[in-house]
Amino acid sequence: MFKSVSGFCLLRPISTPDMERHHNSVTGKSKSYRMSYRSSLGAAASRLGLTPALTGRRLNASRRAPKLHNITEKVNPEQLALLTKTEWQLSYVTPLYRFRHTQLKSYSGQLSAFIAAGKQQGLAVEVFDPQTAFRVSFSLVQGMTESDDDAETVLIQIHSKPLFAGQDEPQKTVWSGLLTCVNGNPEYLRSLPEYFICLPLFGSSGAEGLTTLVKSWFQQSFDCCFGPLEISHTSLQWLMALWTNCHTESSIQHLKMIWTLPAVPPLQVTYTVNPEDAWELWSSVRKTREKRGGVEEEDCIDIEEVTRFMQGLKSHFYRHFKLDLSAGGLNQVSTALGSAKSSGRMKISNSRYMVTTLALLTECALLKMPI
Repeated sequence: MFKSVSGFCLLRPISTPDMERHHNSVTGKSKSYRMSYRSSLGAAASRLGLTPALTGRRLNASRRAPKLHNITEKVNPEQLALLTKTEWQLSYVTPLYRFRHTQLKSYSGQLSAFIAAGKQQGLAVEVFDPQTAFRVSFSLVQGMTESDDDAETVLIQIHSKPLFAGQDEPQKTVWSGLLTCVNGNPEYLRSLPEYFICLPLFGSSGAEGLTTLVKSWFQQSFDCCFGPLEISHTSLQWLMALWTNCHTESSIQHLKMIWTLPAVPPLQVTYTVNPEDAWELWSSVRKTREKRGGVEEEDCIDIEEVTRFMQGLKSHFYRHFKLDLSAGGLNQVSTALGSAKSSGRMKISNSRYMVTTLALLTECALLKMPI
């Protein structure tokens, strides 16, 4: 399968105290979200009149292979630069009630006032000068939609002066947010009642205090609900396969995985594969795919191919290191095209495949929504 042992393996134990603190943190957040969800969702659910059946689906078992999108011709270069250089913490958000893309300037002023009120209560000023005002800007990111049902992407930026900045130093972007829907499920989007806009994928980058304030303002203003968007084991495998499929057009440079294996203490495994070997394995998987009706669909990737690709990587690792990765969990994947963590942190490094990646994440967000 591989001509040589090109995988790089790094084993590192994870200390028990770190694991306990992480568990306590996750447990606390889950309780907090459930309480806020119960108290804030009632009105939105009654307005929507939807049932869980609309989102009670699974990830698509088949999707089109990524193709080059010259997105630079459609998207503002400054916006595109921000989208590709930022690592986003992902959340899902339920449909926004009476959100209007034509009112973005008004929303900028409203959110600025909301943050100012939060500052008076001592919130969101951990790393900023308390005497400096925050300035909020909402902007439309045109050119990101893939279908007529997708709502236009919205970019939110908060500007301020960091603490100890010079008096004449201009304000800088201290927080960024993204609301998007790329190739969303048309059946679900068309089922929404009037006055609802669906932008299910939310990304944030910046101080947690500001993220909390922004989410609170959206919940109060548009009767929506936010929740954490972890990237599942299956979704991480899909990203690995989709990115590897792009290697001949845009070198992935490496294929890196981080796994956690059950041990005492838990063992972290870093597994890096040479890009040519990853491509050779992926090519062999693609060549053995079955034909449907006698015609091979070359532009389509099936979950069976993704599974065989992963199994090949794990088998190669076991032969050389005698560790079965199937016993553990995949926590992170990365290539030169991007990186993703199971905790919901995501970075897209190549704009030409941004649409493919965001489409998968949009699907994940729609599936995670409780309504």
